[in-house]
Amino acid sequence: MGVLLRFFFVTPIQLNYKFILHAHSHTALLGWIYLGLTTLIYKIFLSEAQKPNLYKHIFIFTNICIIGMLVTFPIQGYALFSIIFSTLFLFASYWISWFAMKNIPRKFKNRFSWKLIKTALLYLVYSSIGPWAIGGVMATLGPESIWYKTSIYFYLHFQYNGWFILALLGVLFYIFEEKGIVFNPQKLKSFFLLINFGVLFTVFLSVLWFHPPVIFYLFGLVGAVAQVLAFYELYLLLKKHFPILKKSIAPRAFFLLKIAGSLMVLKLVMQLFSAFPYIANLAFQLKDFVIGYLHLVFLGIVITTLLAFLNYFKLLRLPKSFVSIFLLAFVTTESLIFYKAIAFWISLPFFQHYYVCLAILSCLFPISVGILFFGNFKIVNRKS
Repeated sequence: MGVLLRFFFVTPIQLNYKFILHAHSHTALLGWIYLGLTTLIYKIFLSEAQKPNLYKHIFIFTNICIIGMLVTFPIQGYALFSIIFSTLFLFASYWISWFAMKNIPRKFKNRFSWKLIKTALLYLVYSSIGPWAIGGVMATLGPESIWYKTSIYFYLHFQYNGWFILALLGVLFYIFEEKGIVFNPQKLKSFFLLINFGVLFTVFLSVLWFHPPVIFYLFGLVGAVAQVLAFYELYLLLKKHFPILKKSIAPRAFFLLKIAGSLMVLKLVMQLFSAFPYIANLAFQLKDFVIGYLHLVFLGIVITTLLAFLNYFKLLRLPKSFVSIFLLAFVTTESLIFYKAIAFWISLPFFQHYYVCLAILSCLFPISVGILFFGNFKIVNRKS
């Protein structure tokens, strides 16, 4: 669907662009990242809870909701059936959060890794205020209201800055804990407070597009600075333990983690600058900056880290050809997206076949995922 969206700018396609866009975003975030994270959480923390049947029911219900969205969004966009499946998915997310909180084995309860996972699940639940608000906004104020976009950005912010990133950090700390590494409790407390302060206050960066009062910019800036300090604290906590991680994780997975770490620095810098009015207005005027930023976070940080951890826990094998093609697709498409935004910003030449190049290079994504899927499918069959 992502490739299809790129081909809309190359050739006439008799489909609704917005409907496909909604289907693409819901399936990517909920059908892939969400399922990947909840699978890791179950594997690491909850498999000992001896509730496989209940988990299986949650898993099946969740996938029915996702498939429902996958089918209905391209046909009708936001309408009766897609809203029903989206709403049911919210209940599925509440169900898995309740399941995790209730059934966590006692031995994990005081671990810092579980503290991060639990907080991530709380952000998952908290983010759902956005989708609930959308229904009320559309019924009363309409989709043109500033509250419509604000509800969407609220949801996205707490998904990727809260739920996704804190859950991945929880898995990272679990790996170190299993290696017997003990961290300074005061440093952990400082990091935890800073990162949560950052998550809560950077939500103000999501509303700068409608030129709010100056205090919103200040709150957003404070949140961005807090996140920079949090990840600097994290770096100080982990830097002497990187050799242990490198020894215990496969080279390809460690390479993906290094890429994710480098891109996290870039994300923090971009986020910091976006708190200033000129940059905030620029991002609003040139949507490719926002599209490039979101793809950088999802594809470059969240998915690379998720793949590395799925590989570490032997849930996924990473063929060399997959990693190479996936990274080639990511680097080339991101470069083109940001080039377009910068070209319009500072009046650089915009080459004629831009959209054709972007669409063709985007085809590398399903090729790489096909290699990943069939490579792992063969292994499962061989084991069976």
